[in-house]
Amino acid sequence: MDDKLKTATLPDDLRAKAEEVLTRGTNPEQAAHYIDWITNLPWDKTTKDILDLGHAKQILDRHHYGLEDLKQRILEYLSVLILNQQKSTIYHAPILLLVGLVGTGKTTLAKSIAEAMGRKFVRIPFGGMGLALDLRGQSRVYPDAEPGQIIKNLRRAQTKNPVILLDEIDRVADSARSEIMGVLVELLDPEQNAGFTDHYIDYPFDLSQVLFIATCNNTTNISAAVMDRLEPLTMPSYNDEEKITIARDYVLPIEIKNASLPDSALKIDDAVWPQIVRPLGFDAGIRTLERTIQGIVRKTAKLIVEGKGNQFYITADNLKQFLPTY
Repeated sequence: MDDKLKTATLPDDLRAKAEEVLTRGTNPEQAAHYIDWITNLPWDKTTKDILDLGHAKQILDRHHYGLEDLKQRILEYLSVLILNQQKSTIYHAPILLLVGLVGTGKTTLAKSIAEAMGRKFVRIPFGGMGLALDLRGQSRVYPDAEPGQIIKNLRRAQTKNPVILLDEIDRVADSARSEIMGVLVELLDPEQNAGFTDHYIDYPFDLSQVLFIATCNNTTNISAAVMDRLEPLTMPSYNDEEKITIARDYVLPIEIKNASLPDSALKIDDAVWPQIVRPLGFDAGIRTLERTIQGIVRKTAKLIVEGKGNQFYITADNLKQFLPTY
């Protein structure tokens, strides 16, 4: 453990603090756990940003159909980041808040922004979160103490400038809402997040290079102090025609690939798509539609494994074989 501490890249005062932990008779297992955490955090590791607006547009168009106004807003947002980075200017960008119903593509859009910038992507789910300590960690005086989700995800990303998705920040438990919102204010405030201190690590970590993106279904349960630090972007619902295009050109090819099927294994007649989309896909987003297509692909995989064919073409005549609802 001493060797690990000596070879790790750490701030000098944190190294001294860790050496004290090892020498003052702390429980060896707890000390080893602490040393493991601090030596595996990206104190000085960053990824190089891709400063190419054309690349960003290509990524957004590849993963998202339509949403032209939203894409333009994101490209404008990235443009300011690019200009400031080119001049080595410290720029505290507003934090994007993607607002929309379930299945409208909020998480996928956040991933696309990370991919467009060449940054690592990690996600922190807030749905049902019941303690602010889940974010900030617990003091080491408690036997089973752990770092919070911020530090855990920085370790997972292995870089100090990832895109961190704060997912569904409106769905935290009512009992902990005010405390969690208080931590969010600190996370999202550029004047404070450069010295974010997790209770377990007990040493400031600079979050100023992290690009935070938040999502919610609606803004009702988000405190005014948090909203003041966010720039809301509304994710639109999809009509049936848009869902058909998304299902045919985006979702189906992805699910065929995920199932390790040949591209030619499954084709769907154009006349059948309206039946696949509705009534099974009546929600505002495409979550239900994705599950429907996944079911069709799985049935196709089963037929292939059973030796009943290598290529299948779904029409109105055989749709019931793939979608029993019909």
